[in-house]
Amino acid sequence: MMSINSVRSNKIWANKNLRKAGIVLLLVLVVWGIKHIWFTEPPAPQVATAPVVRGDIEETVLATGTIGAAKLVSVGAQVTGQVKLLNVQLGDTVKQGQLIAEIDALPQQNALRNAQAQLKSTEAQLRAKKASQAQTELVLNRQRELAKEDAGLRADLELAEANSTIAKADIDVLEAQILQAKIAESTATLNLSYTRVTAPMDGVVVAVVTEQGQTVNANQSAPTIIKLAQLDTMTVKAQISEADVPRVKAGMAVYFSLLGDPDMRIDTTLRAVEPGPTTIASDSSGSSTVTTSNTASAIYYNGIFDVPNPEGKLRINMTAQATIVLNSAKAALSMPSAALGVKGKDGRYQVRVLQDDGKLVEKQVRIGLNNRVQAEVLEGLKEGEKIVTSEVVVGAGASTGPRPGRG
Repeated sequence: MMSINSVRSNKIWANKNLRKAGIVLLLVLVVWGIKHIWFTEPPAPQVATAPVVRGDIEETVLATGTIGAAKLVSVGAQVTGQVKLLNVQLGDTVKQGQLIAEIDALPQQNALRNAQAQLKSTEAQLRAKKASQAQTELVLNRQRELAKEDAGLRADLELAEANSTIAKADIDVLEAQILQAKIAESTATLNLSYTRVTAPMDGVVVAVVTEQGQTVNANQSAPTIIKLAQLDTMTVKAQISEADVPRVKAGMAVYFSLLGDPDMRIDTTLRAVEPGPTTIASDSSGSSTVTTSNTASAIYYNGIFDVPNPEGKLRINMTAQATIVLNSAKAALSMPSAALGVKGKDGRYQVRVLQDDGKLVEKQVRIGLNNRVQAEVLEGLKEGEKIVTSEVVVGAGASTGPRPGRG
């Protein structure tokens, strides 16, 4: 049998060997960790790319507008009275001169008869006065003949001369009264014609404001009976922000779509940009001074453009999502604007390109039109090359997203 001392010796020897093995293992782990942390190359970056493609690029300004009729007229009554006849309905197409409505004409007819009677009375007075004036002329001539022969009295001659002068003045007064009576007759005739309301232009009835049987009062302002619009051509007023309006000019291309049909594109040309802001019409003071408040309000200017409407698809007060084209490049090489790096002193940008072998290279490119989404490539890249738009570095402290320092 093995002695007790021998057993203890064996245990001590085993423990020593175990400690040595643990120390060696710990050293191996430390060496491996140092090598892994300090001597292992970082993993290759994972990048997102976009190809250089060929296509159309536009620099645009967006504006929201309201569609209106090219010409909208409120057809009103110029006399007071009851609407006896309304000859049109909502949506009717009318021609210039067509009867729209008839207003009770009895007061105007009576006024015309009164004016005609007054004219006839004054004309009769003028005829009588002219006959009387002829008689006074005869008396005056006789008195003058007698005076030449010293056969008449001086007083009689003077009286005849006075009567002749008075008769001529009375004739002048009556002739002026006749002129006034003729004007009154003409005015009464015109007022009578106003009882028949006719269309001032070709158009479509877009609103019926006054119904048949209703009484209109034209003493203060002309009441509207219908609203007539020309809908074969529509006018759009699109609001352009004050930040964009300096770049917008008449003659630029415009296209727009409707809220109800966003896929439909209608092309036209900008006709004008209003010189005053959209709020100027509501400024009752007439002052050009803008009052500021704690909350700044945006300033917009109306861009105006016309569009044919032969099929009548465009209606009044529709909303138009308009795009005004400032610049454009057709069939141009383009790349994402977000991939542009630092801009150099020579005006070229630095970009990173992923080659077919997986390596990243830096290239200098010259950029033309840039709408902040796509940039036109003038020099430095070829169609199909892969441009790095963002990258992800795997490892401690890794970051995700586009490279910093982009101009």
